[in-house]
Amino acid sequence: MTKADVLNKIKDIIADQLDKDASKITETTNFKEDLDADSLDVFEVVDKIEDEFDVEIDSDESIATVGDLVTYVDKQLQA
Repeated sequence: MTKADVLNKIKDIIADQLDKDASKITETTNFKEDLDADSLDVFEVVDKIEDEFDVEIDSDESIATVGDLVTYVDKQLQA
């Protein structure tokens, strides 16, 4: 799976979970500032992503943007 595939899948999950337009979500999209996501929203997104990609996302990771999340998941998948 390429990083672009990971990005597209994550964008779809975020759009579905947060009821947002996937075409407006980019790697620089900030969860709190751009998507108005609270900690519960972020938890739900992370939970779906963990299930979808069969990875574990450490809650200590500083994930502020979609790009941060994509990079983290991509590294987990490559490991």
